[in-house]
Amino acid sequence: MLDRTDLQKLAENASKAVKFETQRKITWCGNCGNYGIQNALKRALVLEGLERNDFLLCYDVGCSGNGSDKFEANTIHGLHGRVLSLAAGVKIGNHKMKVIASAGDGATFSEGVNHLVHSVRNDYPFLFIFHNNENYGLTTGQASACTPKGAQMNGTPNGVLTDPLNTLDFVLSLKPTFVARGYSGEVDQMTDLIRKGLNHNGFAFIEVLQACPTYNKETPDEWYATRVNDVASLPDYDNTDIWQARKIVQREWVQDEKIYTGLIYHKPKPQSFMEMQPGRADLQSSLVDEVKYYDVSGLV
Repeated sequence: MLDRTDLQKLAENASKAVKFETQRKITWCGNCGNYGIQNALKRALVLEGLERNDFLLCYDVGCSGNGSDKFEANTIHGLHGRVLSLAAGVKIGNHKMKVIASAGDGATFSEGVNHLVHSVRNDYPFLFIFHNNENYGLTTGQASACTPKGAQMNGTPNGVLTDPLNTLDFVLSLKPTFVARGYSGEVDQMTDLIRKGLNHNGFAFIEVLQACPTYNKETPDEWYATRVNDVASLPDYDNTDIWQARKIVQREWVQDEKIYTGLIYHKPKPQSFMEMQPGRADLQSSLVDEVKYYDVSGLV
């Protein structure tokens, strides 16, 4: 969590956070969790001393994707469900740049679940902020793979008939190196998790639980506020033990009592995807620096 030094640094660098703001009108619904997530991201970037040209924000389609023109920095708005492959390509092309990707639950666990699987497997070194409001909010409240069973949504007025995916257990089953979870109402904790994710040498998966005040009536802010607990409060919890992490996330939804947030699992790695490539062992440059003209006329 943020300490007094962090808060003092934020106060002293408030003008830097303002530089990330655009003049475009933000169109998220009132009390949408995206406000808290964007605030936490700005604070994390300031605390890490990152300037606009030090990072790239990659956005998917959806309510979270509408933040692409609400952030004064290098941003790119990709295709639905494809932001992880986009971010991986950017990071491989220029491994010296910090890359941050964002997507919702529909894009991540439906259209783009294949990209999620291989982003974890390959451990691409970038930060992924997974916005989970348990529905397709931008298209007016259809059920996603994360919508609770029985929830009455616009596309399923009789209630969702299938169980939702257990997002963190799914990711943990793929042997990740960084898994965390925040709640959009806890900006300090999200700021801390984003900073940790930015400094992880691999694929950093952060799920953010967020209420959708307009379309998802099953899990409002009040529902989360009575259930979220920092995993750090558990005695003897070891976030380097993947089986302990899986046990925690498997149990919580069944009991429907406590949902644990914080750094769920962390396995530091000495080498990332690009650093493991034998063909680049002696190279310090990025692929983007190596682009040049090649005469292929002899091959035609």
